[in-house]
Amino acid sequence: MKMRKNSSISGLFLVGLGLILLMGQFVQFDLPESLGLLIVPALGAMFLVWGSLTRNGGLVIPGGILSGVGWGAYAIEGPFAIWQGDSEGGVFLIFLGLGFALITLVTAVFTDKTHWWALIPGSIIAFVGVSILFGGAFMTLLTFVGKLWPVILILLGISLLVSASRGTAEDQLVPKK
Repeated sequence: MKMRKNSSISGLFLVGLGLILLMGQFVQFDLPESLGLLIVPALGAMFLVWGSLTRNGGLVIPGGILSGVGWGAYAIEGPFAIWQGDSEGGVFLIFLGLGFALITLVTAVFTDKTHWWALIPGSIIAFVGVSILFGGAFMTLLTFVGKLWPVILILLGISLLVSASRGTAEDQLVPKK
């Protein structure tokens, strides 16, 4: 029953999306520029709703990313248009980071499995955006982290090696069944 309902919802979304995209190839829409900028966030919203209704986290991922990209583009063309240059990039990256955070939020509420991984790229992207936007101490910290991030890889590698060696030793101590 659940599979049938999910297939019906998915089918309706695909038919609707296909009709909109097909119509867009033949009908010339004269949309105001600000309304045209809402197409990508609308696609993101469609994926978020689709993923929520079907409880499919895989559909939430493009929804979060498209929402972040779309709202970021809208923000730098609309409410934050007064900021130019690097500031635009900072605002865009903050919205993109928020789009990744949206993946974690929506999957936590609407699916069985929360996608916590999305907070990692989301927070890094948002931190870079804040650093670009506000500069100063944030930019100094970003430069410092940029030089030392390989240390994190080294520590992670050592941790995996230690864990693997412990696992090997435990395997030798515990008799196999």
